[in-house]
Amino acid sequence: MGGISVTQLIIIAVIILLLFGTKKLRNVGGDLGAAVKGFKKAMSDETKDTKAENKVLEETNAVKTAVTKEATETKKDKEQA
Repeated sequence: MGGISVTQLIIIAVIILLLFGTKKLRNVGGDLGAAVKGFKKAMSDETKDTKAENKVLEETNAVKTAVTKEATETKKDKEQA
C-alpha cells in the first residue's frame, strides 16, 4: 500500500529522461561520481595525516622522556659530588 513498485520507478525514470535529457543526466552523474571520489580521497588523506601526526607526537614524547631522564641523572650526579 505504501511502497513503490518497479513499474512506478520505470515511469519516474522515463519522465526524468524526458525532462532533462540523457546528456544533462550524464553530466550530473559524472559530477556526482567526481564528488564521491574526491570525498573518498579526502578521507584517506585525513587518515594518513592523522597517522603521521601520531607518529610525530610519539617521537616528541620519546625525546622529552629521554631529556627528562638525562636531566634527572645529571642532577643526581651533581648531588653526589
